[in-house]
Amino acid sequence: MPKNKRPVPRKASETPEDKDDAVTQSLCDLALDLAEQEDSEAHSEALGLKEVEFQRMIRKNLNQKKDEVLYEAIERARDEDVGAYQYLRANIEEASSTVVIRREGAPAMEINAFLVPLFVHSAGGLKEEQGFQDQQAFEQLVQSFQKAGLESAKAKVVLMNHVYDLGEIDSITYSHLNEMVRDAWASMTDKKVQATPALDRSISGWSGNDFGADDAAVELRFLLGFALKREDDPFYQAPQEEAAADAYFAARMARYQEWTVQVSPLLQRCLAPAGADLEINFLYQDLFHGGKEQGMAEYFMLQMMADMNGALEQHQLGADQVKAIVGPGDVRGSMVLRVNLYRAADDAPLASSEKPLDLAADLAVEVDDIADALATLGVHALSVALRFEQDGRALEARPYRAA
Repeated sequence: MPKNKRPVPRKASETPEDKDDAVTQSLCDLALDLAEQEDSEAHSEALGLKEVEFQRMIRKNLNQKKDEVLYEAIERARDEDVGAYQYLRANIEEASSTVVIRREGAPAMEINAFLVPLFVHSAGGLKEEQGFQDQQAFEQLVQSFQKAGLESAKAKVVLMNHVYDLGEIDSITYSHLNEMVRDAWASMTDKKVQATPALDRSISGWSGNDFGADDAAVELRFLLGFALKREDDPFYQAPQEEAAADAYFAARMARYQEWTVQVSPLLQRCLAPAGADLEINFLYQDLFHGGKEQGMAEYFMLQMMADMNGALEQHQLGADQVKAIVGPGDVRGSMVLRVNLYRAADDAPLASSEKPLDLAADLAVEVDDIADALATLGVHALSVALRFEQDGRALEARPYRAA
């Protein structure tokens, strides 16, 4: 009689969590491989196939709304290698904010989401319910992007009739943004009225403010728009030669600066009732994530200056009676850039401000910007710490020297 064989153990089925974890790790590994070869002239066929798979995986996770996979992959890459982290994050950001539509027999079309960050100075602050009541001003604002040469004359441009606060912009995930871009595409290309649930969901309402009626308010807001154009539109093709490229971008900056002057009255009419006294300071128009980063960086700088100036006033100190220390720190596992203000002969901080610090940021540039901002307050005694310890102590602080 044949001997009975030991039954083969049944392989445990892979859970959805296991599959997501494997995809997360694959994205991280591919980013590491591709980032290492990014500047290499020898691009093998195998590397090209990895790039195709890398982009396919990003798009698939965006379409499946698996933000947790994308964010976790970025976190893992950050712990592995700065170059891989930058490469992965940049590719996910681009894929989420830009969609290319290819149809047989038609030119490839590209649609992207852009932001115009701006700071609005007013008495008492803006009121969300008062915004965008002047339809004529809004229509002229939309048209101005092409009239001023910021977008191609052959493009289609739409704006949301809402200015977003930082909380709203920060809550838009990669997959949500990708849905918004596709909603915009459908509304711009289909003659039938299309539902736009992702766009509608993005307007979640401003965070409350505590401004009194006569308070001098400075608020960060974002205009959000979408531009649809042919992928090969020459308007958007910067020259390859360095001098020509510099001239190309300088000309665009000049057009943008002129545009801000022209549209400021229109935007005032969009943001508040006639007669409201508003002053608008524009940052530069950029794709969604670049615009968000600009706004957050400038917001921190203004907040830091307000904190430092408030401490000087509260303690009745002159700028020559204080010193500042700037350096990186770790807050619950996240890196921040911290600025502390002290009396000249004391180590107890009078004020402290922090901003998230990206692993790939140029720390010297960040410190130079802070030094410039503090100088406008008259504070010139600045030191740079290797880092801030968990107890708040600045480690190895050395006098700041401008590059």
